[in-house]
Amino acid sequence: MAEYEFDEDGVGYRRVKRTVWEVLGRILRVILASLSLFVVLYILLALFLSTDAEKRLRKENRMYEKVYPKLKPKETLVSEALEGLQVKDNAIYEQVFHSEAPSVDPINSLDFLFGADTIPDAKIVTYTTAKAEVLSSMASSVDSLFERIFSSLADSAYTPAPMSLPVENLSYPQIGASIGNRFNAFYKAEVRHNGLDFIVPQGSKVFASADGDVVDVQNSGKGEGKTITLKHEGGYYTRYLHLSEIKVHSGQKVKKGTVIGSVGMTGNAFAPHLHYEVLKGEQAQNPVNYLFASVGPEEYANMLYMSVNTRQSMD
Repeated sequence: MAEYEFDEDGVGYRRVKRTVWEVLGRILRVILASLSLFVVLYILLALFLSTDAEKRLRKENRMYEKVYPKLKPKETLVSEALEGLQVKDNAIYEQVFHSEAPSVDPINSLDFLFGADTIPDAKIVTYTTAKAEVLSSMASSVDSLFERIFSSLADSAYTPAPMSLPVENLSYPQIGASIGNRFNAFYKAEVRHNGLDFIVPQGSKVFASADGDVVDVQNSGKGEGKTITLKHEGGYYTRYLHLSEIKVHSGQKVKKGTVIGSVGMTGNAFAPHLHYEVLKGEQAQNPVNYLFASVGPEEYANMLYMSVNTRQSMD
């Protein structure tokens, strides 16, 4: 809209002429005034009007303010109870397995470093040098083993051993005693243990660790309990002891991963578990040596640690 002003010399009105900067300045002032008014209105609305969500949140906050003082003492009691249970759990583990309960990650534990500042530097250097020499010799033997592995894989007549886990969702704390002399809970003495204990719940599925034939099924309630023996190519056998249920029959062919039974504690079983054996002909093998293909390197290292350091078998 055009603006006019009174012209005293001409005794009349004339049109006001404004520069571009004056026009822009007036527009800018109008915009700033509008924004200021909008902000003021928004603040007023926020102070005096609330959305349903804001009302609900305020109500919840008031409730939490009342409940929190009551929850704090309970949280303290729960923490103390958990600490007590941890002590009891460690005590039970020591009674059962005659060793300390495993840490969160036994292989990666750095507890041995805590006393490093009290060890003379010379001893640390000597130990490190000896360790380096051992590792160097081990590295050369590893190279030799890789050569043998590649040579075997290149041989068309080579048959791999059963390498699949016979139970699912297994982690290293569920690994029990492996092959060797172990303390037997029934005889209260060290007895030869020819397999690997998997500490899994009663009724867990048991799978064939490789393709094979069912050559023996035992339904005994004593000794090894309900047992399945599978024969595989290459002269390998696998045995599954202390089952609660058998789902195959003698002479049946099974594929790797076939459910052949369920975990139990039949026979001389101290608790529900699967006792798993691998044999080459009649020679018992250490089953833990065949697990590396089914788990990652770190998990396998922990499984190996557990199998060696668990002193008591479950049967």
